[in-house]
Parts: sequence; structure tokens; C-alpha cells
Amino acid sequence: MRKKIAAANWKMNCTLSQAEDLLNKLATAQVNLTTDKISIIAVPFPYLLLAKEKLASKANVFVAAQNCYTKKSGAYTGEVSVEMLQSMQIPYVIIGHSERREYFYETNQVLADKVNIALEHQLQPIFCCGEALSIREADTQNSFVEKQLKDSLFHLTNEQILSVVIAYEPIWAIGTGKTATSQQAQEMHKHIRNVLAEKYGNEIAQQISILYGGSVKGNNAVEIFSQPDVDGGLVGGASLNADEFSIIMNALN
Repeated sequence: MRKKIAAANWKMNCTLSQAEDLLNKLATAQVNLTTDKISIIAVPFPYLLLAKEKLASKANVFVAAQNCYTKKSGAYTGEVSVEMLQSMQIPYVIIGHSERREYFYETNQVLADKVNIALEHQLQPIFCCGEALSIREADTQNSFVEKQLKDSLFHLTNEQILSVVIAYEPIWAIGTGKTATSQQAQEMHKHIRNVLAEKYGNEIAQQISILYGGSVKGNNAVEIFSQPDVDGGLVGGASLNADEFSIIMNALN
């Protein structure tokens, strides 16, 4: 059975004191998760060890990095390597978020390299894919997302692809207040699973968690997560409010 996941992406937010306060609230939140229903908190690099410490006693809550570099080490000032993340025992890393693609010009090939090096160092990638509004309006979102998956993931073996979590983000619904309808989310998630099944077979495709990312909030999480191919969410703004994100985590149940 594939995991249901409520993932938080803090992005470039929170001072140290704000991060500590938010983590303290999450650590004491009335949320009971099981091994097949987990939460992943992706914090800025400076707060990774703090997050691990604060959440250590919270069952089935894990910490993630928001990015990594394509090289193991070397003269790459300002970058963070998977070797560093592995040494801190960080289990997950977000790869290919739409903001990384748009603002930092990360290509499908760069993201394939990041997926490779993450898996080599026993980090599970949360691989993001999704389309801009112009692509949605042209009704070419299915082929666009399919190409993202094929270019960045389809070189992986059956065993490797099972370590990848996929997050579908309709870019037009990130931070805009717009949300894809639960039906739109389900349609794309089903398409993604079908694309995976064509390459890896249905048995493997059914084991891969696919998350929805795009203005998930406490008041819509249950409806979105109830769709048969939606396995949770990658949550931005709402994850910065402990009460709101607790509602989202509980929506997994």
C-alpha cells in the first residue's frame, strides 16, 4: 500500500525564532500518524538540525531539505550537497519545485542528475512536476507533465522509482489563491499514474505516492485527499501555520 503524505514546504520563510516556535507547535500538535500516513517537513537549510531535534519524538514525522546540488562535493560556493544531507540523516529532499525551474532555470536534465545523486546517497526525492496557466489553457498539460516525468525519471530502475515521491503542482494554483478542483487534481494524478504504469507496470505505479501541490488548505484538504489517485499534498503557505497544517495532517485520516 502506498503512503499517504502531508508534506510542508516552508520555502524561504521564518527567522530562527519563528522556526523554533512553529516547530514547537508542530511537535505538540494533536495529530496521530501511522506508518502508512506520514508527514514530511521541508525547512530551509539552516534549520534542518533544529527541525530534526524538535520533531524527534513525533511519530511518523520526517524532515526534508528543499533542494540539493548535482555534485557530491567541491568548489561550489553556496550549494548544499546530498553528502551533507546524508551526514545529517535527512531522509527526503524536494527536487524540481516549480520555483527552482522558473527562477533558477533548472532543466529536466539537471533534475535527472539531482534525482540520481539523491538516490545514490539514500535520500528519497520528492519530485515536482506541473504546468503553467498558458499550458493548461492550451489543453496540453498532459503531454507537458508526461515529458517532465520521462526526461527526469524514466532512466530509473524499477527499484529506484519506488523510492521517488511525485508531487504534481499546477503552477497557476501556487500562491495565487486559485486551486485546481478535486476533479482536475484527480485527472492529472490518474494520468501520471498511467504514464508510470506504461513504463514500470501497474503494480509499481500503484505503489508510488503522488501528492497534490497548489493552495492546499485546511478547508479543502479532505476533499482533495479523498480522490483515488491523490495521496496527500505538498503544502506551501498553509504549512507556516501550525494549526492549519495540523488540520491538513489530520485530513490524511
